[in-house]
Amino acid sequence: MISLHTTRVRRRRLGVAAAAAGLFAALLTAAPAAATPDPGDAPAERGSVTTSQQAEARAAIRGGDIPGVDEIVHSSNIKHLTNVPKGALKGLNTDLAFQGKYAYVGNYDGFVIYDISNPKKPKTVSEVLCPGSQNDISVSGNLLFLSTDSSRSDDSCSSTTQPATEKSSWEGMKIFDISNKRNPRYIAAVETACGSHTHTLVPDGKKNIYIYVSSYSPNETFPDCQPPHDGISIIKVPVKKPQKARIVSFPVLFPDGGNPGAPENPGVSKTTGCHDITVLPSKDLAAGACMGDGLLFSIKDPANPKIIDRVQDNVNFAFWHSATFNQGANKVVFTDELGGGGAATCNEQIGPKRGADGIYDIVGKGDKRKLVFRSYFKIDRHQADVEVCVAHNGSIIPVKGKDLMVQAWYQGGISVWDFTDSAKPKEIAFFERGPVTLGQVTTAGPWSAYYYNGYIYSSDIAKGFDVLKLNDRRTDPADRVKLDGLNVQTQPDYFDR
Repeated sequence: MISLHTTRVRRRRLGVAAAAAGLFAALLTAAPAAATPDPGDAPAERGSVTTSQQAEARAAIRGGDIPGVDEIVHSSNIKHLTNVPKGALKGLNTDLAFQGKYAYVGNYDGFVIYDISNPKKPKTVSEVLCPGSQNDISVSGNLLFLSTDSSRSDDSCSSTTQPATEKSSWEGMKIFDISNKRNPRYIAAVETACGSHTHTLVPDGKKNIYIYVSSYSPNETFPDCQPPHDGISIIKVPVKKPQKARIVSFPVLFPDGGNPGAPENPGVSKTTGCHDITVLPSKDLAAGACMGDGLLFSIKDPANPKIIDRVQDNVNFAFWHSATFNQGANKVVFTDELGGGGAATCNEQIGPKRGADGIYDIVGKGDKRKLVFRSYFKIDRHQADVEVCVAHNGSIIPVKGKDLMVQAWYQGGISVWDFTDSAKPKEIAFFERGPVTLGQVTTAGPWSAYYYNGYIYSSDIAKGFDVLKLNDRRTDPADRVKLDGLNVQTQPDYFDR
């Protein structure tokens, strides 16, 4: 049992009173239907309720176990050290990357660089205005990479939003020189098919970096993203001449078209690309979360990945969102982004198996390896029906002999959990804030939560940049593992460096 620390004790049996659930039922967009894409240039559509309904809902929630607006609750083995509110960039915070004493936070308006040499007091080094949805971020040496997955007027940082139907729209990868952290320079861009929702760096010695660009076609109305979009764009970046970055291949991952989705598989997204790919270079492995499909493939030849196995879950998974290997490379955790990051899916109505993590063992050897399902994991702290909550980005906590992970759940907060026994995962710590508002369904909370050099760092969509510290004998050994940098989708070998 996890002990709790809060201004008001929060019990494990959590839930909104029936009255509140009824009031917000109309706002719950996460019924078992096809998932929707991540938010574009603006937050997801929001519902609203009347003033009297708000008052009734507040009373019902206060009588139950949901924390109040912005109220922080957490287990006793995790401490919230600090929060740095958003500065000049007011868009949604997105993903995180690390390099030495610096943390990089993507934002729909650009990106921010923080000095985290003192994790208790992060300092803003620079804020770079470069609008474009997602702005998924990674760093390598003096280069920073930024994904753009929305229709822009051109590839500049002064571009404007364009209708998705505009044929002249630009989307793709942007490259910055960050040798001067106080004044990053935009130096190159590569347009990619269907833009870049996320991306993954695959190092190839010291001369080149390959970028796996994940993108997908949400529907058939976008002229620059017509199906079949059944693969990934692979960009080759010469480290010394990044301006010569170019697409070198577009491997087809779904020659059969992938999961057909609804109506054949109700509630499942049709596969028209990948949402996210995680690579484990030390083992020449990659795992792809691709809408209606989960993939395992070999990256011995990084420009030509080879599919080893493919799985589907047409009962409980709506949208395969991201993947994480354990350190032993014999397990993969896939996340299901039920509701597309715009719905309240962590309530009693949705249940413990939908909008959850799926844990798969990797069995066999070489190209005969298979992904074998073992169990689901989902936070059991029910959230209010106005709180957008979804399984999102996390990372391994490096402890030898254990499979531990920290993970973001939007307004479900941050969960630390153990999947050493892949059939019986369990939560060991948590942190979360209460609803940002009780008046409407709102997208907020941690987008990413990653463990880096002894601390947990989180990019909160609405609240800014958070730093937390674990105090638990099960995770204490991880404090001794020090990295020079971390792009979570390029998983390091923590113990053989």
